[in-house]
Amino acid sequence: MLVSAHRPYVARQFRALISHASRYSTSPFNNILVSTPAPGVALVTLNRPKSLNALSTPLILDLNAALKEADSDPTVGAIVITGSEKAFAAGADIKEMQHKSFADVYEKSFIKNWGEATNIKKPILAAVNGYALGGGCELALMADIIYAGEKAVFGQPEIKLGIIPGAGGTQRLTRLIGKSRAMELILTGKTFAAKQALEWGVVSAVFSPEQLVDEAVKTAGTIAGNGQLAVQAAKEAVNYGLQVGLEQGLLYERRLFHSLFATEDQKEGMTAFIEKRAAKFKGK
Repeated sequence: MLVSAHRPYVARQFRALISHASRYSTSPFNNILVSTPAPGVALVTLNRPKSLNALSTPLILDLNAALKEADSDPTVGAIVITGSEKAFAAGADIKEMQHKSFADVYEKSFIKNWGEATNIKKPILAAVNGYALGGGCELALMADIIYAGEKAVFGQPEIKLGIIPGAGGTQRLTRLIGKSRAMELILTGKTFAAKQALEWGVVSAVFSPEQLVDEAVKTAGTIAGNGQLAVQAAKEAVNYGLQVGLEQGLLYERRLFHSLFATEDQKEGMTAFIEKRAAKFKGK
């Protein structure tokens, strides 16, 4: 399934998977594949092809563990999450949810841990091919940058199951596209295509399905080549600003800006600029 989905980079991916396997050997994964297709880039591929990568508790646990490992790995500067060409993730695993009661889901805070991707300090890119529905759409919306394949389909169809989005769909989608559009999609269960996602600002760019993952890895590599303290501070500033008023956001940005003058990377970056050479950042 993976081979047919990503032919342009698959050989490189599996070579990297083998050569870097020891880096992630502490967490055996059954529902995802983890590899390093480019320097500084961790690629996490959802791998439940028979269920179109439906999000189950075991998959989420694998994903969270892999993201935390990449976040703590000093050789990783950015992370890409993808699925297959047919489906990024077609939704939650309905069979797992079907017979749960209110007491089951409330007492155990069911799907609360689905949002752990938002706690990762390093930038996350979602490369979305095919279906990104329900929980799959919500997972993509947790990423810092979303790239879509030309045939990608997004949506929050939970209303058709007698429930609503529970992992951020009513909140993140509304903030991205506005109340009226979000209401229409969430209340009807309609889907929207990659072209609309680009027009509405949900995704940053659209590529052919064959190029998508390579383009995401390329961007992640560019990010990983920058000073990691500055990259993480920039992500923190943008995300914080989305939660507060402008004045508070500006103050927080300025404090992070000031703090970077205590780093070796700031001295190296500015010195390299003056000397007209490439900077050699160390994350210090």
